[in-house]
Formats: sequence, C-alpha cells, structure tokens
Amino acid sequence: MNLANKLTMLRVILVPVFIVVMSIESIPHWALWALLIFAVASITDTLDGQYARKHNLITNFGIFMDPFADKLLVVSAIIMLVAHGLIPAWVSIIIIAREFAVSGLRTVAANEGNVIPASNLGKIKTILQMTAVIVMLIKLIIMTDIWFASVKTWITTEAQFIGYLPDVLIYAAAFMTLYSGIDYFKNGWKFIDPTK
Repeated sequence: MNLANKLTMLRVILVPVFIVVMSIESIPHWALWALLIFAVASITDTLDGQYARKHNLITNFGIFMDPFADKLLVVSAIIMLVAHGLIPAWVSIIIIAREFAVSGLRTVAANEGNVIPASNLGKIKTILQMTAVIVMLIKLIIMTDIWFASVKTWITTEAQFIGYLPDVLIYAAAFMTLYSGIDYFKNGWKFIDPTK
C-alpha cells in the first residue's frame, strides 16, 4: 500500500476516534480535541490526493477509497453535530441521502467494470462540507469550553453576526451536496447498463 492510500486509511481510522471524543463530554476540552482530530483527518484528504498525483500513484483503490473516507468522515461529523443540537436533522438527511445514492451509483458502475472518478463539483462539495463542520466545531468549543468563555460573551454581546456564519456555511454545504449529487448522476448514468 502506497503512502497516499495509507493517508486515506488514516482518515478512516480517525473517524471512530472522533465519534468517541464527541460522545464523551467528560473528556477535558472534548470539543477542542474533536476539532483537532477532524482537522487532521481533513488535511489527509488534501495530502493523499496531492501525493498520489505528484508521484503517479493513482490506483483504483485510491479512486474508490478516497471519496468513501471523505463520506465516512463528513457523515459521522454531521450526525454528531445533529446529536449536539447544532444543525437541523433535515440537513443531515440531504447530505447522507446524497452520499448513499452516489455510493450506490459508484458500486453499480464498479460491478460493470467502470470506475467513476470524483468530479470537480464533488471536490468543492467536500471542501465546503469540511469547512462547515470545522466552523461548527469551533462554535461548539466556544459554547462549551470554559477556556473560551470570554469569546462567547463577546460574540453574544458585540459580534452577533459572527454567530450566523456556521449556519450559513452548513446550509451552503447542504445545497452544494444536493447540486453536486444531481450533477454526478447526470454524468455518471452513462456508465450504467439499465438492462443488467
């Protein structure tokens, strides 16, 4: 397994660690730890692709596992944010339904010997999703961590507009998720033989 694929697998391994930290609020500064874990996992998404392209190490495993790892990371984070009351359930439904639908299309295409690579819209979607999750986690830190009590006071009293940024980003991510999913099906359907 080359380094790019190892970075992808690291992202997969970090997902359950992230979930555990988000689930145990008795861990000191748990939200801050969750942010750091998610940020490291997100960085591997950039590094694995860059390394694979630079060293000509693009493999079918990487083409399949990279977007799968992205989906696993983002969907897990979205579910945990819903559990903490930070985003509405309908946003998670849009994101999760899209990811399952696209994964289904990729699986059917793979069974017919076709690999559908991630599109540019899909990459933009992933970046927007990860950015929205990171900003939401920062909001969670400010809301729950005593270290950031003064920041919370400043935002609620003098900079209320900043409080809207996480919501704007998550709604934008939901829209891009839906739009890129429609585009993916439109372009990927040609790889499917409906008679099989």
